[in-house]
Amino acid sequence: MSFNLATAILAYFLVHTAAGAAASDDAGFVYQGFQSSNLSLDGLAKIMSNGLLQITNTTKLETGHAFYPSPINFKSKSNSSALSFSTQFVFAIVPKVSGVTGPGMAFVIAPTRGLTRGPSTQFLGLFNRSTNGNQTNHVFAVELDTFQNQDFEDINDNHVGIDINSVSSKISRPASYQANNKNSFDNLTLCSGQQMQLWVEYDGVDRRIDVTLAPIAAAKPHTPLLSLRYDLSPILQQTMYVGFSAATSPIEIGTAHYVLGWSFKMNGDAQALDLSRLPKLPRFGHKKVSKFFILGLPLICMLFLLILTSGVAYYLRRKWKFAEVLEEWEIAYGPHRFKYKDLYIATKGFREKEVLGEGGFGRVYKGVLPRNKVEVAVKKVSHQARQGMREFVAEIVSIGRLRHRNLVPFLGYCRRKGELLLVYEFMPNGSLDKFLYNQPKYTLNWSQRLQVIKGVASGLFYLHEEWEQVVIHRDVKASNVLLDGELNGRLGDFGLARLYDHGTLPQSTHVAGSLGYLAPEHNRTGMATTSTDVYAFGAFLLEVACGRRPIEPRAEPAENIVLVDSVFSCWKTGNILLAVDQKLGTEYVKEEAELVLKLGLLCSHSDPKIRPSMRQVLLYLEGSVALPDLSPLAMGVSAVGLGFAHPAGFEDISSSFAYSTDKCFTHSVADSVLSGGR
Repeated sequence: MSFNLATAILAYFLVHTAAGAAASDDAGFVYQGFQSSNLSLDGLAKIMSNGLLQITNTTKLETGHAFYPSPINFKSKSNSSALSFSTQFVFAIVPKVSGVTGPGMAFVIAPTRGLTRGPSTQFLGLFNRSTNGNQTNHVFAVELDTFQNQDFEDINDNHVGIDINSVSSKISRPASYQANNKNSFDNLTLCSGQQMQLWVEYDGVDRRIDVTLAPIAAAKPHTPLLSLRYDLSPILQQTMYVGFSAATSPIEIGTAHYVLGWSFKMNGDAQALDLSRLPKLPRFGHKKVSKFFILGLPLICMLFLLILTSGVAYYLRRKWKFAEVLEEWEIAYGPHRFKYKDLYIATKGFREKEVLGEGGFGRVYKGVLPRNKVEVAVKKVSHQARQGMREFVAEIVSIGRLRHRNLVPFLGYCRRKGELLLVYEFMPNGSLDKFLYNQPKYTLNWSQRLQVIKGVASGLFYLHEEWEQVVIHRDVKASNVLLDGELNGRLGDFGLARLYDHGTLPQSTHVAGSLGYLAPEHNRTGMATTSTDVYAFGAFLLEVACGRRPIEPRAEPAENIVLVDSVFSCWKTGNILLAVDQKLGTEYVKEEAELVLKLGLLCSHSDPKIRPSMRQVLLYLEGSVALPDLSPLAMGVSAVGLGFAHPAGFEDISSSFAYSTDKCFTHSVADSVLSGGR
């Protein structure tokens, strides 16, 4: 044997003898700072002059490792079970720029001190792409991770996890701790630059791993952050190395990782660290100012001034654009007043595509309020010539307090220049008249129509008798009945409504309403009452049941068809069901249809004393009270004489209308039989 070979064999024997001695004797250690330690360091790891262990700095794409220099025996000589151990250390993860995080760090037990070097950012310096997850790694680690990597199923960018042979944690939780006087966990931010304590304990008998986190000033919590039953015997070899590993981010504004003190113990509790003896963290914040900011600051300031000037000009233009009329008396209505700007944004500038409908009093636009994303309908009404605006707004705001399932909720108003904007809750199915006249692809069946009729009747009864004041709607008609998502009828458009106290008489006012729905006495006296609403409701009943408008103009005035006259003629000949909407075919309940048609005639009577109240109307519709016999009223009396011929008193308004008073509907009995009969 040559001298060189003998020397090599002797050296090998001495090294392994020393290693065995260290593994058997060094069962624990404590570092109150690392001033005189002989830790094994590599990569960016170094011990600073005050004894602070720096594992990494902010150099990009590098790793750092610091290990206790001697191997430690983790298994008993009698069997292959892993022994119990515990460790405590104080650490700090300091960002170079506040709010900018990078990869975290880990406490690690490994079979060798030669872990991955170089760009191992996403693997915390423990593994690389080819070794991560390998069962042959025999690595146990507790990660303090400040970066969320979806590939490893990280729960967030601020968590603690237990890793076995992989950085995909067996268990993890957001960084937090439960103080001993509390029942809940308080959050901690790992990458805050603050000092924190971590305890890692393994019970070799129960085969349980406990990980406990706490801020530097707190006592060790009784409740661990993580607790995992796992047998480390297959993972830990006879002798292993303990230490720390960390990696840096791809940019140089990442984080630096520090350990201030460390204790470790096999088969017992690690000695508590004396926190007063630990080294101080270096001061941060005095960083070299980037040349970009030095050169770019004047340009940034100039750009800022330019933007500010443009912003002020833009603000002034928008302020003028969205100027509103606001008088002192409106302050009390603050909660009911919308900003014009919000309504302008909601309706996309009141563009044509958002128009829901247009009537004699203005257009209605669909909108979505920018603040709460509520869908609304905005009605624009001209008020330049309107008198008594203060009283009108007061009534509108009062009406806004109405709450009933069959009324369209009024949300508020806005005044701007020559416009008054009324805001209502949006009804997704639009107005009823669309389904009666302009919806050939879908026809409301009889059950749906009856449901709408009962809903509107219930809403009118609420207005007339159940609210704190009497509300006269003055414009009951199909186009003002809106359908919600379940096709329930909701009475809307209270722009013409008037209020008065119960027990008092309404005041005279100008005639307002729609042709075909106006009661004769309203046209003569200008006085709107609950009875005039009942008259309009009667026209509405016939409109829904017959699928026809109250007045259908023809080329010749003499050919104009008045709906109430036609229904009366059908009733008079004993064939009232001929008036039912032909689109329904035979799919309706005859008794219900006959009740609705007769009730429509009764409500449309020219004598207000004969018309029922809305309370009576509801009883008739629900079948609680039988409808009175109409025959005695019409015995020997023509339609004209009875008052059904001129339901709205239109001859007083315009002589241009002429009416057909002696004809049933133009479709004959023969037509009805051919189409399936009634």
